[in-house]
Amino acid sequence: MSINLQPNSRSALLSGLLVALLVAVSGCERAAEPVFELNDETSQLDTKLRIQIRGALRTHSGTPQVPKMLGDESFDTKQLQHGMEIYMQRCSQCHGVSGDGRGPKAKYLYPLPRDYRRGIFKFTSTPYGSKPRREDLLNTLRRGIPGTSMPSFARLPKADLEAVVDYVIALSKRGELESQLVQEADPDEPEIDPEIVQELVDYIAESWEMAHFTEVMPLTPLPEFTAEDVAVGKELFTSPDVGCANCHGSDGRGQTAANVETPLKDMWGHAARAADLTSGMLRGGSKPVDVYRRVFNGINGTPMPGFGTSAKIREDPELVWKLVAYVLQISGQRRSGQVPPVGQFTFAPYPQGTREDDTQTDDQSQE
Repeated sequence: MSINLQPNSRSALLSGLLVALLVAVSGCERAAEPVFELNDETSQLDTKLRIQIRGALRTHSGTPQVPKMLGDESFDTKQLQHGMEIYMQRCSQCHGVSGDGRGPKAKYLYPLPRDYRRGIFKFTSTPYGSKPRREDLLNTLRRGIPGTSMPSFARLPKADLEAVVDYVIALSKRGELESQLVQEADPDEPEIDPEIVQELVDYIAESWEMAHFTEVMPLTPLPEFTAEDVAVGKELFTSPDVGCANCHGSDGRGQTAANVETPLKDMWGHAARAADLTSGMLRGGSKPVDVYRRVFNGINGTPMPGFGTSAKIREDPELVWKLVAYVLQISGQRRSGQVPPVGQFTFAPYPQGTREDDTQTDDQSQE
């Protein structure tokens, strides 16, 4: 019996055979399981110390397949595994398996993705130098970070967001422990004291716990902003006492020689350029309380200081809201059609190098 195939049938059969062949070939290869990488400093230690540090990290933080929450043996492993699955699907491409900001797509992004391993997050409701609250990380996921490649994940189910935040915290704690162990490692000592390891674990876990109790709340209620508030805020912004204009410029565009040509560095070693506030993209949030906290606390890991402890603010706490009024006013200029005049610099020089050339990148990385 012969089978007479029409041209379309022959084409469909050949396509089906090709697909089956590809599936069969690809099915022979198992995808590599994710592995936590050691940081650059650990990798430079001798083999014995590297093995000990990797063992301590495995004991207290687990593996990507079986993650553990450092400092909390009772933490739900299934919650972390759920968070790991979400993270690997949606976050690792940029932030990397280890949370080092070196995912396969990272080198194509500007600003660079956040490296979680220092335990530093820029946009928090806690004082400068403190850990973020879980709510801070959830807010970043829901909001995204305008002006970066970090999108909003507000459409994800709440359970997924909660789980991935827990997993990011676990990655951050793991990175902190590794950095602390590198500092404790002594090439002349063959062993790292287990008691020291436990002390570091307790210290890191406690610093994250304390964040729950250190939320910065405005010293005075949010007022109804007036034109007078904006005028006072501008005077403060440009005054030498407060010094905002030194980096952001008197017009808020950040087009100053100090900011564009010779920027300071942040905690990740990137150039820390002050933002163009007139862009309308306030990365830490555009609500008045968000801007209040940036002014009052500063921005973690960057040279942006907090003014909450200054003599002027202590004498008159309302002044913080005046600055907020001015920042919100200039941040809406472009959207309202009031484009600021071009200053001395028309744009900040963007990096041309890759991650290996960190001196050419800026601090405005993702969360």
